[in-house]
Amino acid sequence: MAEEALLRITLAAVIGTLAAIVYCLRIMVLMERRVGRIETHIDNMVSKILKEELKIKRMVKRRR
Repeated sequence: MAEEALLRITLAAVIGTLAAIVYCLRIMVLMERRVGRIETHIDNMVSKILKEELKIKRMVKRRR
């Protein structure tokens, strides 16, 4: 009977550990998606800034 209790405790610990690992992986996937969205927004901002810089350079060239 003591062996059965020890077996149940061990099984509960293993299942709890596996559940924690799955939860952490879920959180990591969500964070990766967020980072991907942030990178997309940064890329969009960089392209807009580059367009503006090109416009400014053209205007400066025309004035000279």
